[in-house]
Amino acid sequence: MPRFICDFHVHSKYSRATSKDMDIKNISKWAKIKGISLIGTGDFTHFLWLEELKRILRPEGNGLFSYDQTLFMLTAEISCIYSKNGRTRKIHIVIFAPSFEVVEKINNELSSIGNLASDGRPILGLDARDLVKIAMDISPDCFIVPAHIWTPWFSLFGANSGFDSIEECFEDQSRHIYALETGLSSDPAMNWRWSVLDKYSLISNSDAHSPANIGRETNVFSQKMDYYQIIETLKNKDREKFLATIEFFPQEGKYHWDGHRNCEVSLSPSQTRENNYCCPKCGRRLTIGVMHRIEDLSDREQGFVPEGSIPFYSLVPLAEIIAEAKGVGKKTVTVENEYYRLVQGLGGEFNILLDASRDDLIKLTTEKVTDGILRVREGKVDIRPGYDGVYGEVKIFSPGQDKETERQLSLF
Repeated sequence: MPRFICDFHVHSKYSRATSKDMDIKNISKWAKIKGISLIGTGDFTHFLWLEELKRILRPEGNGLFSYDQTLFMLTAEISCIYSKNGRTRKIHIVIFAPSFEVVEKINNELSSIGNLASDGRPILGLDARDLVKIAMDISPDCFIVPAHIWTPWFSLFGANSGFDSIEECFEDQSRHIYALETGLSSDPAMNWRWSVLDKYSLISNSDAHSPANIGRETNVFSQKMDYYQIIETLKNKDREKFLATIEFFPQEGKYHWDGHRNCEVSLSPSQTRENNYCCPKCGRRLTIGVMHRIEDLSDREQGFVPEGSIPFYSLVPLAEIIAEAKGVGKKTVTVENEYYRLVQGLGGEFNILLDASRDDLIKLTTEKVTDGILRVREGKVDIRPGYDGVYGEVKIFSPGQDKETERQLSLF
């Protein structure tokens, strides 16, 4: 089946803690490797990145741009830090824009509020509600998405600096919010537990800071679309065109459970309550994770599927599967060689993870790597949940499974 896969939220080399390889050439290269059709530029507020985008990208005439057969959409993430209702708020917002002309107007307006050159993701002392108004007043074709909405420190519903409703945050500008980014530490099923989110499109993006992480979460559409068609599809939550999202297992996200990184303490929401929200080792307050926050706000039981919801797939990146199957680090030459052999032979990482048959896989890789890919596809993984900035750990093969696989291989 044809797929139009989009990753709307990445960063450029001008963002802090981001690889110097996050330029258009490498972003396009890795989009092809993964099987991504369209990718957000990120960071259009940074003047040096914007100059590169203008110089390198070719306008398609429909709100999109292209480089070497990869489509791009103009996007940027803004960090709004401000005081509201007696609390400090830290909200990250992704802005989609249809043209360089609109981007220039947005940048001119925001440059009077803060220093856009300081970071590819600038920090502005600006109410999130006012940011939405600025963008929408400049162009009604802009699209606004609250980023990684559950993470504790910088998000719409974050335990430490967020709000308890969309309306509390965006007030009269709430009418311009049609989509929410679930983030790595939550998936659609977790969000389905809160009925007030039913009307929104739940999108998933990588928030990549390095080329290899592009596409770790993405959005799947049924056909190639331009900027305006994508926005309308998300506004209408059109199930015929918006087919699915591709997700991390949310437990692998670094804020899934509660915890205290310095003490290496990771707790479920119920365990946190039993400990009165304090670290059992040092006594300090725990960082409250995504699962806990969702349980606080939700009004449905786990497992509820609302009518009209968009399906999703939970996957583990191919390099991680290969690394575990071979018992080596994911950045080793062994993994790199195996990864490229598979990608070149089977037409992109998503084709391998979602579609490739056992027969096709076994022609190019080992029985154990093949089993790993199929186990992930079936959701047969064990995961130690992430917490307080520490990524979760995925285990595809338990020790017992390793022995069984070795026994099976010895039969051939």
